[in-house]
Amino acid sequence: MTERRIPMTPIDIDKIFRDEAGRTLATLIRLVGDFDLAEDALQDAFAVALERWRKDEPPSNPRAWLVNVGRNKAIDRVRRQIAFRDRQQDVAHQIELNAWACDQSNDAAAVDDDMLRLIFTCCHPSFAPEVQVALTLRTVCGLSIAQVARAFLVGEEAMAQRLLRAKQKIRLAGIAYEVPEHEALAARLDGVLAVIYLVFTEGYVATSGEALMRPDLAREAIRLGGLLDALMPGRSEIKGLRALMLLHDARRAGRATADGDIVLLEEQDRSLWDRRQIDEGLRLLDDVLRLPGRPQAYTVQAAIAALHARAPNYRETDWPQIAGLYEVLLRISPSPVVELNHAAAVSMVDGPARALDLIDALHARGTLKGYELLPAVRADLLRRLGRRDAAREAYFAAIAATQLEPLRRLYARRVAELDGGVAGNGQA
Repeated sequence: MTERRIPMTPIDIDKIFRDEAGRTLATLIRLVGDFDLAEDALQDAFAVALERWRKDEPPSNPRAWLVNVGRNKAIDRVRRQIAFRDRQQDVAHQIELNAWACDQSNDAAAVDDDMLRLIFTCCHPSFAPEVQVALTLRTVCGLSIAQVARAFLVGEEAMAQRLLRAKQKIRLAGIAYEVPEHEALAARLDGVLAVIYLVFTEGYVATSGEALMRPDLAREAIRLGGLLDALMPGRSEIKGLRALMLLHDARRAGRATADGDIVLLEEQDRSLWDRRQIDEGLRLLDDVLRLPGRPQAYTVQAAIAALHARAPNYRETDWPQIAGLYEVLLRISPSPVVELNHAAAVSMVDGPARALDLIDALHARGTLKGYELLPAVRADLLRRLGRRDAAREAYFAAIAATQLEPLRRLYARRVAELDGGVAGNGQA
C-alpha cells in the first residue's frame, strides 16, 4: 500500500524558502552569471514550488530542486527574449554547461563556495560600504527592497535605483563572481566581516515582521564565519566575530516566549542557553586573546558577550567591566550605536540619571535620528527614574519607529505597566 503524502501549507513552504533562498540564489548567480536573471529565476522556482508542494511533500533536497527548476526557468527566459535572438543559443548553452558542472559537484562544499563568492562579490572594493551592505541585505539576507530602504532610512525608489546601479556595475565592469586570490583577500576582509555580522544581526533581531529572530540567517552567518576562518586561518578579527556570534546566538532559546513575545535579559531562564555553544565561543575568544596585537572591535564585543554568558544571573553580571569594555570599544571603533550601548551599561553602574545625560546628549546630536532603540532606551531610563509621563511619550516614539511587531508589543506592555504603576529595569 502506497504511503499517503501530506500536502504542505503555504507557511511550511515559506519556511523552506526562507531557509534555502540565500544559498539557492548564490548557486543560481553562478550558473546564469547575472544577478537579476538569477533573482527572477528563483522567484519563478518558488512559484512552481508553491503550486506543487501544496499538493505533495517537498523533495528530499529542496535546495537542489529549486536550483534545478530555477536554472530551467532562466534558460526559458533567455530563449524568450527576442532582442537577444542572435545570442540566445550561446547564452542558454552556457547556462546548461554551468548547470552540468553544478550537477557534477552538487555537494556541501560547492554550495559553501557559492555563498562565499556571493559575499565577496557584494563586497568588491569598487563599491562604497553602504552599497556593499545593501547588496548583502538584498541578496544574502533576502530582504525586500522596502526593508533594505528602511534599514538605510531612505525611500524605496532611491534604494531600488542604488541596487540597480550596483548590479549593472557588476555586469558591465565584468566584476568576477568568485573568491579572490589570496593576495586580494585582505582588501575585502573588513567588508566581508561587516556583512557577515549584518546577516547575523538580521537573524538575531529582525528588521521587521512578526518574528523577533530569523534563526536561519543567524545559523548561516555563523557557518559563513567558519568558512572564512578556514579560508584565512589565524586572523584575530575573524575568530573574534565567530566568538561574538556564537555567544549571542547561544541565548536564542531564552529570548522569546512560545507566543513570540520578547523575554528581556534580566528575565531569561539561563538554563535554556546553549552551553555547548557558549563553551565554543569562550574557547574561540581565549584563542583570539592569545594572538599577538591589540584586540579588535569584534573581540571586544565578544568579551562583553562572554561576561553575560559567564554571569550566574542578571544582578551578578560584571557591569563595571562591561561599561569599561564599551569605553574601549568607543576608542577603537566609535559609533553612535556603541555610545547607546555604553549608556545602557553605565545605567547599571552609575544609575539611570547619569545614563540619561549621555542619551540626551546623543539625541541632541541627531546622529541616531530614526533609530528605534534610542527612544526605547531613553524610555527605560525615564521609567526607572519615575518620570512616567516622559517615559510614556518615549515609548510611543519607539512604537512609531519600529517595524518589528514583538518590539511594538514590548513597548506597549511597558506603557500599560506605567499606567498600572509597575516599574523595573528593562534591560534587553
